[in-house]
Amino acid sequence: MAGTPTSPDTEAVVEAALGRLDLDAKTRLLAGRDMWSLPALPEIGLDSLVMSDGPIGVRGVRWTADDPSVALPSPTALAATWDPELARRAGTLLAQEARRKGVHVLLAPTVNLHRSPLGGRHFEAYSEDPHLTGRIGAGYVSGVQSGGVGTTVKHFVANDAETDRFTVNNVVSERALRELYLAPFEFIVANAHPWGIMTAYNSVNGTTMTEHHHLVNEVLRGEWGFDGCNVSDWTAARSTTAAVNGGLDVAMPGPQTVYGDPLARAVRDGEVDEAKVDDAVRNVLRLAARVGVLRGAEPAVTALPEPVDGQALAREIARRAFVLVRNERGALPLKQGTVALAGAAARDARVLGGGSATVFPARIVSPLDGLTAALPEGTLTYAVGADPNTELAVADQGFELRAVCRDADGDVIGTGTAPNGQLQWMGADLPEGVTHDTLHTVELTGTFTPRESGRHTFGVKGLGHFTLRVDGTTYFDDVQRPAKDDPFLTFFGAPEPRAQVELTAGRPVEVSLTQVVRLPENLPLKVISFSLVHQDPRRDPDELIAEAAAAARAADTAVVVVATTERVESEGYDRTDLALPGRQDDLVRAVAAANPNTVVVVNSGSPVELPWRDEVAAVLLGWFPGQEGGDALADVLTGAHEPGGRLPSTWGSLADAPVTQVVPDDGELPYREGVFIGYPAWEKEGRTPAYPFGHGLGYTDWTYESVEVRGTTVRVRLRNSGARPGREVVQVYLAPGEPDAERPARRLAGFAGVTAAPGESAEAVVELPRRAFEVWDEKEGSWSFVKGSYEIQVSRSILDRRLTATINV
Repeated sequence: MAGTPTSPDTEAVVEAALGRLDLDAKTRLLAGRDMWSLPALPEIGLDSLVMSDGPIGVRGVRWTADDPSVALPSPTALAATWDPELARRAGTLLAQEARRKGVHVLLAPTVNLHRSPLGGRHFEAYSEDPHLTGRIGAGYVSGVQSGGVGTTVKHFVANDAETDRFTVNNVVSERALRELYLAPFEFIVANAHPWGIMTAYNSVNGTTMTEHHHLVNEVLRGEWGFDGCNVSDWTAARSTTAAVNGGLDVAMPGPQTVYGDPLARAVRDGEVDEAKVDDAVRNVLRLAARVGVLRGAEPAVTALPEPVDGQALAREIARRAFVLVRNERGALPLKQGTVALAGAAARDARVLGGGSATVFPARIVSPLDGLTAALPEGTLTYAVGADPNTELAVADQGFELRAVCRDADGDVIGTGTAPNGQLQWMGADLPEGVTHDTLHTVELTGTFTPRESGRHTFGVKGLGHFTLRVDGTTYFDDVQRPAKDDPFLTFFGAPEPRAQVELTAGRPVEVSLTQVVRLPENLPLKVISFSLVHQDPRRDPDELIAEAAAAARAADTAVVVVATTERVESEGYDRTDLALPGRQDDLVRAVAAANPNTVVVVNSGSPVELPWRDEVAAVLLGWFPGQEGGDALADVLTGAHEPGGRLPSTWGSLADAPVTQVVPDDGELPYREGVFIGYPAWEKEGRTPAYPFGHGLGYTDWTYESVEVRGTTVRVRLRNSGARPGREVVQVYLAPGEPDAERPARRLAGFAGVTAAPGESAEAVVELPRRAFEVWDEKEGSWSFVKGSYEIQVSRSILDRRLTATINV
């Protein structure tokens, strides 16, 4: 089985290969060759091992739309399915994608917790609950590794916010670490046997994670028996000696890292025991053997899974992840009649979050595309209504561009394709004939054909000297400087508007953006990264909202799509509020006032405030739905399929949220809430959320008939008492009989999905794990089994209990 410990034969090959390496070769292997790979060592039959970002797709070694990837829904969407088997199928597809792109290790999944709703990268993690996170993460890892591709479960550990993530010291009690933040990693190590772990940027209790001997060597490797490879987050490793002694195997990216030559010198100077280096090399060679790049060792997987249809699976995950949180008067599925669609996100869908999770799908089906195809001709109208994007986006629609490389004399030395306005070349990923030594300028040039007449805005995302020309006029010729000292600002920084130009719809104009290449010294790899950005003419917001309301008034049903933007949810920064950007709340209220049969689709990766939720007929949470999101949405709205999702995190207002601090104070972020995050914290504080953890409606009804407990096995009988087939997620919470202020009143202990036709019964079987009855004893430094009486609460959400039983342990 993939992921189980390697065979004695493989371990013998690893030892033989290690024995043939000198110190320099060993330390070179532990440092990245470039941005995404480790060096090949032909003398031992080792090929270069290639890594790639995930978690919703496999980007490969090139950051470009020229190299498209399947884009699945966001991890929050996958968790909303409450289906580990579906997560396994997603992983199997991603292994297939990795093999297609020559990738051996996927830098995923992210199993950090939703500690606070303000976490800017929560779309890339699964849930606020460690059990749900562990179950979904284990399914994902098992699926990827069943395809012979490694995973690196990340970010180990307590990387639960983005503010000052490179330097923050997260102060976390041992009990909170064990019961919450370490728990998903522990579950995945025990049940899916990942081949890799990625250690985080942040410190925990005073020690940076790339040097954390206790958590890596004593807990991860010692207590849990992890035998895989520990890779740093990119640029996270800071100290040669402390990193290798702290259990870090690979320092990425290369070639300038704290390993390689610095590590060899440290050994020769007596600062590092060579046995530590050997331990790290063994872990790398074991990973190489598992993925099939070490000659003489049988790969962990020799029979690959059946091929997976990426488009079909992306569509299935999206529709099964949609969470219907409100459905008054049977607003959904849609009735026959006319539909007025509104919202900029309905036309220009946001299908994934920002940052290193970015991939470039070959196609994107927007809600407008999906509904146009699904509804009878002539029954659908569209109005922008409100645009959440307050800043410029990468030039795409209407642009035809190419990249031109020139030397210092202005002579062309190479050209490259540019599917959109984002150019990102890492390391040696340059057009043919171009080298960093000869490259002086890069020009993105071509034409733009507007789809609207009016004042268009053009700008630049990136750092350095740029020249921007539109339609023969130079609008900017100067240096764009960083607002703060952050090596990743060129990737995650805000675009700057630099030109406003009156253009006519349908008339092409020439555009050009040239950068003078000056590579910053503080990056360990040569990276050329900048973007030509653009924004369509901005119309009067009140006029746009009025148009959408008028269209809604004339239709049988109104559908409004609201969304966050990359400036709201992305790697690199946290949120400051939970409000939808722009005038989208005003749009919803205006449309709802015009048509009581208004359905709102929320296109966000994690919770946002919905102040109008009681004013509309239906609310459907769509997450970042991946490339097939529009067709999946049409499946659910028309009733071809049921929305299958349940909330993996609590949705409520920021004012009511129990845990909101994500900004460090003098470099430290104290986790004062202890074990109370998510729904236990809401319950402890006596606050009622907008929509509770586990909530989700379908298109049928369920009657919970009986619960039987034998030992720690819970059997629940339920019947589909509605008129349509459906799927139900039976949730089992465990509540200690003796109240304890230091322990949550109840926690998710297990769940199971069942399907049934109308009138049919089904049985859900949930095994209660021993850990559900344990707490971490900080005095003893061990798990303590808490005997006594517990109430088993069989529920549809944390607040919707249907059956109870008692168990004594």
